[in-house]
Amino acid sequence: MSGQETVSRAWELLQDAYQAQMEGDYERAVDLYQASLSLHPTAEAHTFLGWTYHFLGQSEDAIAECKKAIAVDPDFGNPYNDIGAYLIEQGQYDEAIPWLERAIEARRYEPRHFPHYNLGRAYVAKELYGHAQACFENALRIEPRYSLAKQALGQLRRQVN
Repeated sequence: MSGQETVSRAWELLQDAYQAQMEGDYERAVDLYQASLSLHPTAEAHTFLGWTYHFLGQSEDAIAECKKAIAVDPDFGNPYNDIGAYLIEQGQYDEAIPWLERAIEARRYEPRHFPHYNLGRAYVAKELYGHAQACFENALRIEPRYSLAKQALGQLRRQVN
């Protein structure tokens, strides 16, 4: 295979892996992501493989894949956000915050409202309500229809008042 053919095949495998993941076939998704990575490592494939590991309850493997993604492309913000979200789920709020801040600062990241929302979640857990409110408001400024941020902001306002 030529270089371009290899990259094209890796991209096809990535798309197939994502489809398998969305269908809940996580084991197949893992195999396909790994096949894609063996042909052409990308930050996206590492990040989505990490996401799949997360769905399988393998948080440490998920975080490891996100760190590999960052090594491939430090400007890709998604793995920073994902690490932060995984750490929040583990109750490691202080550790999550710098990862989420880096996601917010990343040059390449979509959807940009996610790290603001997740940072707000970490601040709520730490009872830093003013910071949390600002984060939820930033998320809504970026994506006004983001229902999780709307709910979190409403709940925070009820809790504080």
